[in-house]
Amino acid sequence: MTELPQDLETAIAQAQAATKAAIEDGYRLIQVEIVYPELKAQPIAEQFLPVLTELGYQLKVFFPDTGAAALARRDWGETPFRIADIGSRRISVTSQIEEDDECFLLIEPSDVEIEQVEKLCNAAGDRPVVLLLPRLESVATVGIGYAARQLRERFLSKLTSCYYVRPLPGAAVYRCYPSLWQVWVEGEDGAYTILTELSSKPAGEALERLLMGEDEESKDTENAESTTQTPRQRPGFLTEVQRFIRALTR
Repeated sequence: MTELPQDLETAIAQAQAATKAAIEDGYRLIQVEIVYPELKAQPIAEQFLPVLTELGYQLKVFFPDTGAAALARRDWGETPFRIADIGSRRISVTSQIEEDDECFLLIEPSDVEIEQVEKLCNAAGDRPVVLLLPRLESVATVGIGYAARQLRERFLSKLTSCYYVRPLPGAAVYRCYPSLWQVWVEGEDGAYTILTELSSKPAGEALERLLMGEDEESKDTENAESTTQTPRQRPGFLTEVQRFIRALTR
């Protein structure tokens, strides 16, 4: 069983192992989520990328827009993979998919690019697509009405979160494939232990009930994630996350 990561380097290594395992088990639409708003996607992507090239794939990397793609080309120099973007108005995303592309990495796609993301995933067929640090939760949980429901059923429900870590005050939601979803809580001694394991992502009122210690089964884990803070307010893992983010962005 994997442990809750205490630094970004460990989180990325865990994410690489989870991604490799998920692809080898046949999953083709995969998300890697480290849910913290201050993370910078490009340096994380640079550390994460080797797991896909080491699997022997001819890789193509997509950024959300032309500016981010250009910055990566400048910073990374010569690469064994091609860099493109999904936000260009001049070139459709499907026209950028070539026959010899074997795997696709989408870095920090958001709800703004959701239409292009879906088109790319459909055009990829049975080739693996990995969404690294996606910002699609607002699409999945906030959207209402027929169009949003159709999007969830048609596309978002097919995505598999092979790696997910979200720090909360005195707790964390965590998954590292092939393990189940886990909720970790901090004890009086500052050590984290698993509160429960679930087959689907705990969120919203179900997650709040778990953290409040209510003995009630979570039946609806697809609700919007609640931002309500629980009584556990010790810094613990949240402090560690803030520390390694400061180290990354210096």
